[in-house]
Amino acid sequence: MNEQVIEKTSLITLVGPPNSGKTTLFNYLSGQNFKTVNYPGATVEYSICKLLGKFNLNANILDSPGIISLIPNSPDEKVAVESLYCHPQLGIPDIIIVTVDASQISRHLFLVKQLIEANFRVLIALTMTDMLQKKGLHISEKELGRELGCPVVKIDGRTGFGVNELIVQAEQSIEKSQREIIKQPIIFNENIDKQRLIKIYNEIAEIEKKVIHETITPRKIEAANKKLKIFNEPIGKQNRNSIDYTTLRIDRFLLHKVWGLVFFFIIMAVTFTSIFWLAQPIMHFIDESFGYLAKAVHDSIGVPWIGDLLSSGIISGMGSVLVFIPQITILFLILGILEDTGYLARGAMLIDKPLSKIGLNGKSFVPMLSGFACAIPAMLAARTITNKKERYLTIFIIPLMSCSARIPVYALLMAFLFPPEKAWIGGLMLAGVYIFSIVSSVIIAGIINKFSARIIKAQDNSSFILELPSYRVPKLRVVLTNTYYSVKVYLKKAGPIIFFLSIIIWGITYFPNSSPKVDTNNLNKEEIGQLERAERLSGSYASHLGKIIQPVMSPIGMDWRVGVSLISAFAAREVFVSSLALIFKVTGNNASIQSSIVEAMRKAEIGNTGRKLFTPATICGLIIFFMFSLQCISTIAVSRKETGSWRIPILQVIIFTSFGYFMTFITVNGLRAVGIN
Repeated sequence: MNEQVIEKTSLITLVGPPNSGKTTLFNYLSGQNFKTVNYPGATVEYSICKLLGKFNLNANILDSPGIISLIPNSPDEKVAVESLYCHPQLGIPDIIIVTVDASQISRHLFLVKQLIEANFRVLIALTMTDMLQKKGLHISEKELGRELGCPVVKIDGRTGFGVNELIVQAEQSIEKSQREIIKQPIIFNENIDKQRLIKIYNEIAEIEKKVIHETITPRKIEAANKKLKIFNEPIGKQNRNSIDYTTLRIDRFLLHKVWGLVFFFIIMAVTFTSIFWLAQPIMHFIDESFGYLAKAVHDSIGVPWIGDLLSSGIISGMGSVLVFIPQITILFLILGILEDTGYLARGAMLIDKPLSKIGLNGKSFVPMLSGFACAIPAMLAARTITNKKERYLTIFIIPLMSCSARIPVYALLMAFLFPPEKAWIGGLMLAGVYIFSIVSSVIIAGIINKFSARIIKAQDNSSFILELPSYRVPKLRVVLTNTYYSVKVYLKKAGPIIFFLSIIIWGITYFPNSSPKVDTNNLNKEEIGQLERAERLSGSYASHLGKIIQPVMSPIGMDWRVGVSLISAFAAREVFVSSLALIFKVTGNNASIQSSIVEAMRKAEIGNTGRKLFTPATICGLIIFFMFSLQCISTIAVSRKETGSWRIPILQVIIFTSFGYFMTFITVNGLRAVGIN
C-alpha cells in the first residue's frame, strides 16, 4: 500500500515600515500574481500569493500592512499586529521577513528587535543599500546578523538582487523551526516603559556604529564637508550615517515654503496635461481600429439584429472606452514615477498645513491623490490615517477627485469643444478641471468639517508624523510592471460592467420596434439605415424611459437621451461614453468611433424644435456635473464598508449629486445668458 505524503504549505509573512521596500519585494516574489482580501471580521486588507515556482519552496507569502511597531496606534494597526500572532485563517507564520531600509536602520531596527523579543523567527531583508553607498558608507550584513541573532540578506526587490539567497535562508529557517519546539509569541504591553524604550534605542545606536563603515578616504570626507557646510550647521549632532546630503540639497527647493508649492503645482499641471496631450496619437490609432472593425462586422453579418448587436452593442460600446486606455496608462505611470522617486511623501508634507485648516492633515494627501486614479483604492489608502474624524472626512471628499473613469467622459466632451489639431488646449483645460476639483473638494471639506460632529461622533487628537524616504532614481521595469497591473485591474473592474450594460442599453434602444417601416424612395443605403435607426430609437423602450425623466433634464438644456446615459453611468462613469454611442447608433461608419460620436452629438437636436442638443453651454454643464456627482456603485459600497454604516455613503450620493445638478443648472443657464450657446 502506497502512502501519500502531503507537503505542508509554509506561511511567510512580510513585515516592514512604510517606504522600506516591502511591497516591492512582495511583487517580485509573487510575480504580480496575487489576490487581495480582508482580514476576517475587519476592514484591513492584505495580499496573499503562492511563492513563484522558480524559488523551489512550497510557501504562501502574505503582505501585511506597513507598521513601525508591535504597539499599534489605530484600530486597523491593532488588527494587523494581532494577525501576526495568529491569523484567524492562516495561523502563526513559520517565518517573518522584515524589510529594513539600510539608510534608516536607526529607526527601522526597533520593529526588528520587538519581533525577536516576541519569539518570532525573523529574517531581515536589507533594502536601499545603494542609497547608503551614495553616502560613502556600507553595511555589513554578517555583523548585523551576529548582533541581532538572526539571518540578514542584502536585496533589491526592484532588480531581484539577493532574493534567491533570501529564499534559501527562509527555507533553512523554516526547516530549523520545524525541528524545534514552537514558542508562543509574546504580546507587548501598549504602555511601554520609557526607560525600556530608551535602552532599546541606545542598543540600536551601538549596533549602527558596529555595522556601518565608511568606504571613502578621510580626505574626500573633509572636502565633502566643506562643500556641505551649510547643511551641517542646522543639523547639529545628528548621526551622519542617517543623513542623505543629496536628498537634503533637493529638499531645500522642493520643501521650501514658497518654491516648494510652486514646484508642486507645476508637477501636478504637467502630470494632468500629459494625460491628454501625450496619449492623443495612440488614442487616434485605437479609435480608428475599432471603427474599422465595427463597420466591417456590421457590413458582413447577414442577420440585421445580430450585426447591429455586434457592431453597435459590443464593439462600439467596448471600443469607446478602450480608446481611453492610453490616458489612463499615462496617469498610473506618472503616479508610479512620483511614488518611486519619493516625491509623493514630500507632497504630503507640503500640503499638510493647508489641509489642517479644513480638519485634515498631510496623510490625507496620498489617498486624495490616489483618488485621481480610482476612488476605491483611495478609500482603502485612508486607513493609514489614525484619527477617525480625519479618516472619515478624507473618505467623504475622495469622490470629488476626478478619477480615471472620468477621463473618457472629459476627453469626449473636450473633443466636442476643441478640434484635434488643438489638443494642447484640451490638455490645459483638463489640468484646469483637475485643479478645480482639488480646490472645490477642499472648500467642501471645510464646510463639511464644520458639521462633522453630527456625522462623525469622534474627538480624537490629531498628529502628523511622516518619514520622508531618500530620493532615488525610479526603476523603469518596476514602474511599468505596476502600471500594467493597475491598468489590468481597471479593465477587469470596468470591462464586465461595460459589456453587460452595453448589451442592456442596446436592447432598450433596439426593441420593441426592431423592424421600423420607412419610406425608401430616392434614398441610398446609408440614408435608409440612418432613417431606420432614428425611427427605431423613437419607439424604443429607452424613449419611453426618457419621457419619464425628461422634466428633470429640460432645466439643464438636455433631453431624455442624455438622461438615459447619465443613469447608466451610475454603474460606472465611463459607461456614459458607450451609452451615447449606443443611443446615437454609432457604428463607426467613418472608421472612427470617437469622431462618429462627436459628429452625432453635433447633429443631435431636441425633438423637432430645431435647437441643438449639444452646445458649448451644455457640454460645460456636463463637465461640471461629472466633476461633482457621485456616479459609481462600487465607490458607494466601499464607502459603506470603510465607514461601517450607510450614513456617509447616502449623504455623499445626495449632497454630491444634488450639488452637481445645481451647478450644472447654473453653468448652462449662466453661459446662455451671456450668449455662449
